[in-house]
Amino acid sequence: MKINILFLAGITLILGLWSCDPNVLYKNHQDIDDGQWFVKNEPTFGFDITDSTQTYNVYYLVRNAAGYPYYNLYVKRSLLNPQNKIVNEALNELVLMDEKTGKPLGDGLGDLFDHKIIALKNYRFPRKGKYTFKVRQYMRQDPLLGILSVGVSIEKVLPK
Repeated sequence: MKINILFLAGITLILGLWSCDPNVLYKNHQDIDDGQWFVKNEPTFGFDITDSTQTYNVYYLVRNAAGYPYYNLYVKRSLLNPQNKIVNEALNELVLMDEKTGKPLGDGLGDLFDHKIIALKNYRFPRKGKYTFKVRQYMRQDPLLGILSVGVSIEKVLPK
């Protein structure tokens, strides 16, 4: 019995290390309580940039329930520098489902769907330091139902 537990723990560790992507600088998400995203709820993510010469892609990570009532999601994002000043801000439309068929576009399992959507492509951070990425839902419904978590992934762009 003890050998089986050690064997399973070893396999889990190996799979966990194997699934890590060395090009991912930062990846995190925040759960939305009860799938009700209030406008005042602004998920915030802090990460360190140690190489300002490196180019990065910044992605939104969104998980929604199959019952999400819209095909898209409008979000307003802000990127703040180490001095807490906005260096990049935008309103983005994230398309979560095919507009005509309603078929979910993300990876799904049961009635949950995960989406990875580009927020900033080939972005170079102006300087080293701790940055903050904030996301706020910008739909007309408050609370917005069916969004279960929101996150961000910062990934190095590799030369081709």
